Amino acid sequence: MAASTWMPSNGGEPAGTKGKGGTCAYIECLLRAHGQRTGFPAKTGLYTSPHLISTEERIRINFRPLDKGVFARYVSETHEALQSSTEDPQDAPRYLQFLALVSFHTFIKEGVDMAIFETHQGGEYDATNVIPRPVVTAITPIDEDHMLQLGPSIENVAWHKAGIFKAGASAFSAPQQDAVATVLQKRAAEKEVSLEFVEVCSDLPADAPQLRPEVQLLNFSLARAVSNVFLQQRAPQDKVALSSQDIIQGVQAFFWPGRFQSVLDGRLTWFLDGAHNKISLEKCAQWFAQSSLKMQW
Repeated sequence: MAASTWMPSNGGEPAGTKGKGGTCAYIECLLRAHGQRTGFPAKTGLYTSPHLISTEERIRINFRPLDKGVFARYVSETHEALQSSTEDPQDAPRYLQFLALVSFHTFIKEGVDMAIFETHQGGEYDATNVIPRPVVTAITPIDEDHMLQLGPSIENVAWHKAGIFKAGASAFSAPQQDAVATVLQKRAAEKEVSLEFVEVCSDLPADAPQLRPEVQLLNFSLARAVSNVFLQQRAPQDKVALSSQDIIQGVQAFFWPGRFQSVLDGRLTWFLDGAHNKISLEKCAQWFAQSSLKMQW
């Protein structure tokens, strides 16, 4: 996954197999909490995929999905601009490429102070990977997924994900399998990027439901590292770090439907997660088993 702002000199981006969207949301919550306390950033942009209910969920300002009318206007403006500049219809962007363009257009028009872009399924050739100088990039846990497009091996997948690394931009990664870590380190060296692997922070709120299951602690720790680097490089000098208040408020503000979500329905509890690959299914099963044991039947 990666975090980024819309300006070429003020951007970033995350990639990975599992936890990209949630990590991006954690970053937004932390930086928005910091902005509410200090005034920077005053306005955040967040681009993620896929959506659960409506396409507008993919493009958010201060975590709120775009209003349908505003979304329609920016889609129309982007489409008209493409029509006037594209002679061959076959050169027109596909669905995800188009939505990425709409998000860039939206964040520029809305004047956000920073924007976070979740990559789609790859990295090197992803439609979001067009920011020449992001502030910071990050990689969530990598496993075998989209193997037809990114494989055939997990090393190939890692090569694609590391395509978001940019010279001059800080780079972070969650702990990875040895084979994956080796590829990430090699690509970072090729791009003259300093890559740091992030472990779980020891000072996080232990009882926060927003940080369950355990994998969420890792996603949040990665988001915290990304957020602090962004603030160090772009915030006013007296506002360059997350406070304990920002962290608590950011955790409390986090809500990512369909990802490790519990819904009470009378005497029933529904456990909802959009697991769609091996690593996701394993984490989802562990979460369900652990949560079930804690319930009183």
